[in-house]
Amino acid sequence: MKSTRIDGLLRVALGFLSLAFIFVIYGAIHERVVVAGDTAPEFTIQADNGHTVTVPNFGGKLLVLNFWATWCPPCVEETPSLSQFAAQYAGKGVVVLAVSVDKDEKAYRAFLGKYNPAFLTARDSQVHQDYGTFMYPETYLIDAKGKVLKKIAEPADWMNPQLTGYVDSVLSGSALPTT
Repeated sequence: MKSTRIDGLLRVALGFLSLAFIFVIYGAIHERVVVAGDTAPEFTIQADNGHTVTVPNFGGKLLVLNFWATWCPPCVEETPSLSQFAAQYAGKGVVVLAVSVDKDEKAYRAFLGKYNPAFLTARDSQVHQDYGTFMYPETYLIDAKGKVLKKIAEPADWMNPQLTGYVDSVLSGSALPTT
C-alpha cells in the first residue's frame, strides 16, 4: 500500500516536472521568435564591402534583412530576384542586407563569386539566433525606427508585384504591418 502511494506521488511529480519543462522550452522559443510589430533585436554587423549596418540606426531607410545559406536551395533560387529588387530600390530608401549563416567561408565566398549579389552581404553566426530564425530563407522588413513591419518566412520572388507594391506603400507611408 505504501509503495502504491509513492508510485502515485512520483507519477504526479513527473507530470508536473514534464509540464514545467515544456512551459520553459516554449517560453524560451516563443520569446526569441521575432514577428511583425516587434522591435527588431539590435545588432551591429560589418558587411563584406566594409559598411557597418546597425539596428535601429541604418540611415533612416527601410532595411530588408535576409537570412540565408549557400546549402539552402530556396535561398539560392531567390538570390537573383533579391539582387534585382536591391538594384531597383537602392535609390529609393531601401537597404538590403543578406546575412549568411554558413560556417564554411570557402562555400560562402564561392557563392558570392558565382552570383555577385547586388546587395550587402555578411556572414554571421549570432544575429539569426537573436531573431529566432532557424529555417532559411527568412526575411524581415524593418522600418527606420527599428520596428519589424513584415516577416517573410519562406523564399520570395522579390519582383512579385504584391511584394514590390507593399514596399512601395511602406516607402510612401501608407503600409500596415503584416506577418
